[in-house]
Formats: sequence, C-alpha cells, structure tokens
Amino acid sequence: MNTHTPSARDIIGPSPLIAIENEAPPKLIVDPPLPEPLAQGRVFIQYRTENLRVLPVFGKDALEVSPRIGHIHVTVDDAPWHFVDTSGETLILVGLEPGPHKVLIELADPTHKVITSETVSFTVPDPKKPS
Repeated sequence: MNTHTPSARDIIGPSPLIAIENEAPPKLIVDPPLPEPLAQGRVFIQYRTENLRVLPVFGKDALEVSPRIGHIHVTVDDAPWHFVDTSGETLILVGLEPGPHKVLIELADPTHKVITSETVSFTVPDPKKPS
C-alpha cells in the first residue's frame, strides 16, 4: 500500500519568506453560505485565495511584496459602500432581513485595486414561515 503524507508545502504552498518569480495570477474561490447557520438567519461564507496572501498591509510600497499580498472588499446587496476584511477567515453576516440577498466579494491589492471578484446569491429564510 502506497500512502503519501502531503508535505507542508503541498498543503500551504510556498514559504511566504522567499520571493516568487513570475507569480501566477491571484485567484478567489468563494463557497455558498453554510446551510446550517443560514437556516437560522446567519450567513457564514467561506473563501480562500490562491497566489495571494490576505494580510492587513496597505499602500503602494506593498505592491512590491512577494509572495503577493492583498485583502477583500465585501459589498452586501449593492450597497453604496463596502467593508474591508484582512482576516482570511470565514465572513459572517448577521441581521439581514429574510429574503434574497447577494454578497460581492472582491479580491484587492494593497492599493484597493480590485483584481477579481465573486458574487454569492442566497435567501435568508423567514423564521415565521415553516420550511
């Protein structure tokens, strides 16, 4: 039986301490909201990035950092404003009214220039109505 234990590099990628030449383009992967919290009116959205580390570092000079860094912008229901997240952790939204919603998640560089984005659409159930 051939069992291979993945290395640290296999799981977490290249070391953030060594510059990467010819970095691949950043990617944003966003999952739909987790069903269990959504059924209770809470929106938990998991996401991950490839070829970009999400960190609270901003400004023009940060564009030169390798491996590449950035953050996300989150816009709920076409609001005229967004919030910035630098945690790299699950997004949690609470207090949305029952009904359909959409969340725009934008991957941005340290100067807030959007690199790529994904939109997640979902419906918050009405707790007064049986499913």
